[in-house]
Amino acid sequence: MSPWICLAPLALALFTANAVPAENPPLAPAYQAKPCCNLCPAAHDASRYTSNYQKNFITLVQAQGDWLFRTREDLRTEFDTTPAGYRRLQQLHDAFQSKGIELVLVYQPTRGLVNRHKLNPAQMASFNYQRALTNYQAMLGRFAKMGYHVPDLSPLANEQEEHAFYFRGDQHWTPYGAQRAAKRVAATIKQLPVYQDIPKREFVSEVIGRMGKRGTLHNVAGQLCGTSYAIEYMDQFATEPKDASGSDELFGDTGNPQITLIGTSQSGPNYNFAGFLQEYIGADVFNAAFPGGGLEGAMIEYLGSQEFRDNPPKILIWEFSPLYRLDQDSNYRQLFALLDNGCVGKTAVLSAKTKLRPGSNEVLVNGSNGLKDVRNGQYQMDIRFADTSVKTLQATLWYLNGRRETLKIEKPKTTETDGRFAFELRADQDWADQTLLSLELQGPPAGSKPLAVEAKVCQRNRFSAPAQHTAQAEP
Repeated sequence: MSPWICLAPLALALFTANAVPAENPPLAPAYQAKPCCNLCPAAHDASRYTSNYQKNFITLVQAQGDWLFRTREDLRTEFDTTPAGYRRLQQLHDAFQSKGIELVLVYQPTRGLVNRHKLNPAQMASFNYQRALTNYQAMLGRFAKMGYHVPDLSPLANEQEEHAFYFRGDQHWTPYGAQRAAKRVAATIKQLPVYQDIPKREFVSEVIGRMGKRGTLHNVAGQLCGTSYAIEYMDQFATEPKDASGSDELFGDTGNPQITLIGTSQSGPNYNFAGFLQEYIGADVFNAAFPGGGLEGAMIEYLGSQEFRDNPPKILIWEFSPLYRLDQDSNYRQLFALLDNGCVGKTAVLSAKTKLRPGSNEVLVNGSNGLKDVRNGQYQMDIRFADTSVKTLQATLWYLNGRRETLKIEKPKTTETDGRFAFELRADQDWADQTLLSLELQGPPAGSKPLAVEAKVCQRNRFSAPAQHTAQAEP
């Protein structure tokens, strides 16, 4: 802003009275600015990342300009999971296949793989890019060996595009990155035999304005170092049916979308990934993703929804990042139970309705009408709260031999929930032969009204029977 505009009226009058002649105008004001920002020593100290949120960013690395990277996630060279994770992934594929649903995995390349050229020379030299790329491609191959349809996003690595794939200070891809990924995902989907029977529709994507991004990496750097970064601006896109304004047919009843997208905040509306998928696939895509859901949040909510029960898709696109662990057993226990729709339509071997009060509440007891042989490996549990806003379940399951399991399930705060928690009883290691004795649930906070709940135990589908073909990590 010019200094002339900032002068008060009196000051301006005095300035005018003493102004130099017009033939010798004053020099324009000169400013000096230092580049922002080099990371402070605290950003390189993992022990300073104290909050659960900050621990996702261990440790920040300064790159070119305002570019920041995370050593643990962005510059990782290993892509893998445990034997239990591979076994569960195989079971999940087989479960969806038994339902006639083709599962497409969109396994994102890391920021280090794609935007490697933004690193400073020292960081580029220390980052084993070739090892990271080889291991990333090997993980894609292991997914494919299990039967998943896996778009190969590795050709996007080391890009030199004008519009970067990722934001310089944020872990999300830009709309341009989402667009380039969507092209490759669409190419894979078009090769599926089931694609031929999906109703087609033309879409077009256009720039509708600009979006401002306050990067998460920049925010954490600011928390640690007390610095601030400029907002990054980027084109924002929207996708609409082609010639929609002049075609009644495109606004008619096109039926229910037969392709569904679930995933993380990468699939949210800001980045238009679902829109680009519609454009390049040439068909409607139902976007069931939401921010803050992590690896499993959107999948769990979608499988428990009326939409899934009434209109299961022919193709399910599951987008997620390598930062998520793939061997969390509690996630799979929920997915398999919901894919089987819990205890709906099944005979409950144990059931109870009660109202929870603050503290621990005994809800189910095996033996009140004669002890039943409720072995973990054959049963699942379906719990429903009358208050659909309940997002946390804290349970203790007791077994006949005195053993117990404590289970806490938290649903994302960023989505509407139905108050339902369905999960298989624990069956890993020697838990499958344990006999359920009772269920205790934690009640509402002190001073709250009683909370109505219904709990059922019923037989489960054999979705999670031991997998016959398990992909193992390459040596």
